[in-house]
This record gives sequence, structure tokens and C-alpha cells, in this order.
Amino acid sequence: MFGSGSAGKSGSPHYGDRQRRAAAEPGAGGFDRYGTDGHIRPPGGSRARRPPPPENDRTRQRVPKKLTVTRVAAMRGRELSGRAVDAFHRMHGADGAEKSGLTSLSYALMLNYASDAALAVALANTLFFSAASAESQGKVALYLLVTLAPFALIAPLIGPALDRVQHGRRVAMSVASAGQALMCVIIAVYFDTWALYPAALGKLVLSKSFIVLKSAITPRVVPPDITLSKTNARLTVFGLAAAGVGGGVASLFSWLTDSPGALLFAATICGVGAFQAMRIPSWVEHTEGEEPTTLHTRPLRRRKRHIGPGVVHALWGNGSVRLLTGFLMLFAAFAVKAGAEQNDDGPFVQLLLLGVIGGAAGLGGFLGNAVGSRKYLGRPDQVITGAVAATLGATVLAAILPGVPTAAVVGLVGATASALAKISLDAVIQHDLPERSRASAFGRSETVLQLAWCCGGAVGLLLPPTYWLGFLVISALLALGLVQTLLARHGRSLLPSPDALRRAVRR
Repeated sequence: MFGSGSAGKSGSPHYGDRQRRAAAEPGAGGFDRYGTDGHIRPPGGSRARRPPPPENDRTRQRVPKKLTVTRVAAMRGRELSGRAVDAFHRMHGADGAEKSGLTSLSYALMLNYASDAALAVALANTLFFSAASAESQGKVALYLLVTLAPFALIAPLIGPALDRVQHGRRVAMSVASAGQALMCVIIAVYFDTWALYPAALGKLVLSKSFIVLKSAITPRVVPPDITLSKTNARLTVFGLAAAGVGGGVASLFSWLTDSPGALLFAATICGVGAFQAMRIPSWVEHTEGEEPTTLHTRPLRRRKRHIGPGVVHALWGNGSVRLLTGFLMLFAAFAVKAGAEQNDDGPFVQLLLLGVIGGAAGLGGFLGNAVGSRKYLGRPDQVITGAVAATLGATVLAAILPGVPTAAVVGLVGATASALAKISLDAVIQHDLPERSRASAFGRSETVLQLAWCCGGAVGLLLPPTYWLGFLVISALLALGLVQTLLARHGRSLLPSPDALRRAVRR
């Protein structure tokens, strides 16, 4: 009777068997409760809860004994910064970009964008506001002469030069970045002398050459999972973000150490960019079988592929929009300066007004490239025509209602249209041209777009700094560009054909 009353414990006939099995089974609650790793294993066999894995040194934070608001904020800041850095690396390596070499090219391009923004901040007072006053028309002419005019002469030579330097594009990009660093140092040393202007020209030409080289290299590093147009859009988004960061840091240097400090910061960025350009994978130099292209619709020389009417239509549309973006960048500085002089506004108000226009343009470029990198543009020709029409409508509005708010609207619409039109141009080149001709086509097309930007900047420099007059003139030019774009879509042109020119010469 005593034994039956204690069933389930020591009175159970199977209790001794369970104890012996528990003692013999390792890690199940017997004597062998310590594993080889030194952790105590609770009863339960394989169902036992395992000890938590050791924390990673990168994510583990040391919790102080006494928590204060400042320490908690610092810990939270480090945590958010780490997450942001991890997200940044994930975005750069997404879709196979790390393996294809796109990540290395993206870093080099971001440094170039950041150096351009830092230079613009450093020279804001010298080249823009000082030369924009009505009493210094000689400085305006000088700025036009030593910055835009020589590049307009050099730009047509960059594309053909790329066809001859196919096996040294990484070195060319590195040399362009190192040259930009040298130009920034020269500007910082000779900031108050005439050497500022040719050095600024050198920085501008080398930066534009870097962009052209980037366009020629990009087809070689496109990941297999995304298209070329989305790749270029992604690069532009990263570049604009880097420009915002670089401009902000340069503003801090300019406030602490004046413009030379910001210039030395820009030179440091360019030096790092020269090193980063050589980290681009070496397979971008393998150009066997690459075929040069010509911008004519019919090949004028053997062994050169013509681009076709589709690319011609896209180039006319993109060139028209780039004409507006170049115009607005320089014309806005002069118009803001003239308006501030009439209203007796100080330099801070001038920077604020110009920042409104520039910020709207930067936002438009970021939005356009973000949309283009995520959305599929089914009809690129319609997108390009619509972009030119949208910019024309914005400039007409600014001519009717002149002022800083409508100029900001033009900047927003123009930058968005420029981004979408460029993505459409990339899609047309990828569709209409074979792979062996795309690198040359991208280099030449980017040269054309940079030249159109310079022509727009020249128009903005030559016109009087009056809002309604400037936007009226650029509206007329955009109207001609829209008509030419529509005609090029059907294989026609406002310009006389080469055959007509030859017949006129014979007469």
C-alpha cells in the first residue's frame, strides 16, 4: 500500500530506469551537463534553450553604468549612424553592383560630384556674386571668355579622343581627378589674382571630361539584373546626394576658414577620387571589338556606326533641356544679385534666394532620377518630347510672372525633365545600338549634352539680369528646340542637310 501511494516518484517501478538513462545521456539533465563549450545545458535534451550567440563587436555597444540624456543620445546616434552606413553599403552593392564593378565607379563619381559642389560653394562670392554686379561687365565678359568659350571649343574633341584612348580610361579618369585637385590648390593659393580664372576653367574642363569618361565606362560595369538606363539613374542619384553632403561640408569650411579652406577640402576630395578611379575593375579596359560611332544619321567614314534617327531625336530633346539647366544656373546668380542691389538686401538674403532656386533644382534632379531608377519608361520618345514641352511651359510661366518663386518652379521642372530625358536617352541608345557601339555612343552623347549646357550658360551670362527678359529669350529657344525635336522624330530637321549645304557651296 505504501508503494502504490507514491507512484510517479521514487515508488514508480520505472523511476530507477529513467534516472540511469538521464545519467548516461549527455546534456539531458544527468551528470554530463557541461558541454565542450563550457555552457551549462539544462534538462530537456535537444529541446533545451541554447545560449544566445556572442554579440558582434561591430553591433555591441558598451552600456555605461550611469545613463544620462547625453549618453543615451550618443548611443542612439551611434546606432543610427551604423544602420545608415549599413544601408548605404547595401544600396551600393544591390543587384550585383559589387561584383560588376559598378560600386567602384559609383564611389569615384560621388567624389567628383562632391568636389564640384565644394568648388561652387568656395567660389560663390568671387565668380557669381562679384561678377554679377552691373558695374563689372568686364568681369562678366572675362568669365565667359575663360570658362565657357574654351570648353565649347574643347568639348567636340573629347568624344573622338575617347575612341583613341580605349585602353586607358581608368588612368584618364584618375588623371582628370588629380588635375582637378591641382586646379583647386592653384585657386586657393592665387585666390585674389587673375590666375583664378584659368584655374577655374581647368577644373571645369577636367570635371566635364570625367563625366564623359564615366559615360563611356558605365556600359562595361552594368550588372546583369538591371538595365543601363536604371544604372545611370542610380549613379546620378548617388552623385546628387554626395553633392549635397560635399556642399554642406564645404560651407562649414568656408565659414571657418573662408574660401581657401573650402578649396583645399575640394582638392582633398579630388585626390581621393584619383585613387578611387584606379580601383575600378580592370575589365573596363577590355575593349576588343568595340566599334566607334558617329553622330551623323549616315556613316561618313568606314568602321564607324551611325547613331540612327531615334538617338538623334533623343539628343535634340536632351540638348534643349540642358540648354535650360545651363541657362538657369548662371542667369539665376546674376538676376538674384541685381534684385538684391535694387532692394538693398545683404549677402545673406542673396544666398538664401539663390539657395531656394538651387534647392528646387536639386530636388527635381533627385526626384527625376529616383523615379527613373524604379519605374519603367515604356515610350522614351514620348517622355523626351514631354520633357521639352514641360520646360517650355515652366519658362513661359516665369516670363509672365517673373520672380524668385517662378524661377524656383523652372528649376524644379527643368531638373526633373532633364533627369527623365537623360534616362530615356540611355534607353534609346541601349535599344538602337549594339553593345560594341554603346560605350562610344555614350561618350559622344555626353559631350553633346555638356556643350548644350555651356551654350545655355553663355546665354544666361550675356542677357541682362531681368527675369522676364531672360525667361522670354530662353522660352523662344526652347520652342525652337521642341519643334526640332518633333521633326527629328520623323527624320526631318529645321537645319539644312549636308547635301543641301554642298549644293549651296557649289552654287
